[in-house]
Amino acid sequence: MKKLEDEKFGGPVEKILISACLLGQPVRYDGRAKTQESDLLACWREQGRLVTVCPEVQAGLATPRAPAEIQAGDGHDVLEGSARVITRDREDVTPAFLHGAELALALCQRHRIRYAILTEASPSCGSQRIYDGDFAGHTVAGMGVTSALLTRHGVKVFSQHELGRVAALL
Repeated sequence: MKKLEDEKFGGPVEKILISACLLGQPVRYDGRAKTQESDLLACWREQGRLVTVCPEVQAGLATPRAPAEIQAGDGHDVLEGSARVITRDREDVTPAFLHGAELALALCQRHRIRYAILTEASPSCGSQRIYDGDFAGHTVAGMGVTSALLTRHGVKVFSQHELGRVAALL
């Protein structure tokens, strides 16, 4: 609660990186949002804590766009160069996903962000599960590209289902 006390006295408020689609922005591959209604999110928004990101859009990918999945691994493997992000149309979009991850990391560094709330199952943002690369709707354990890069740089990444865990850390 120290951060909230600091806010009352004009001090810094700890920022949280959050997927833009979770706040209602229609940036997902299908041109939709994945809006999360939450008292915590409403409070954090009011406090000015939330910094939005859509790594894919910020890297220049269009909305809507062909769905993409990581093939032959997860985001850590993409960062190592042993896996690729491929669209359903067989286009290799790995460079855009890597660029989007770097842009998200730059936001975290600029705002001294330690926590991120990112969209589960996304090839960019998944923190615990991602789609398996076969475009059949199955998920496997793993991280998306942005989540993997942020984690490597000390940012703790949570899914939209873990807001309480983030609140406990603030």
